[in-house]
Amino acid sequence: MTGSELVIDLRGHVVATLADFWEAVREPGGLPDWFGRNLDAWADTIDARGVSEVIDRHDTLTVHVDRRGLFADPGTPEARSLAATFDGVRNRLVVHP
Repeated sequence: MTGSELVIDLRGHVVATLADFWEAVREPGGLPDWFGRNLDAWADTIDARGVSEVIDRHDTLTVHVDRRGLFADPGTPEARSLAATFDGVRNRLVVHP
């Protein structure tokens, strides 16, 4: 790792569901075709690493999203579950107004 940060900026993307989130992070995150597209697979990818060479090359990952769609109400079960996969240090989810 190089001490660098990978920023995936999804502001302006329509992210209404978890499926939309997986599709939006797939290319910029270098997710392989066999990526599980579920919260456990995402947690493994951003915490344990070893899934994405792109993410693995960076010390930190920051994903920026708009407060709409999936993230309009951060209290929904899907939004809470996804946010919980980010530890806030090595990987961060930033929800913009």
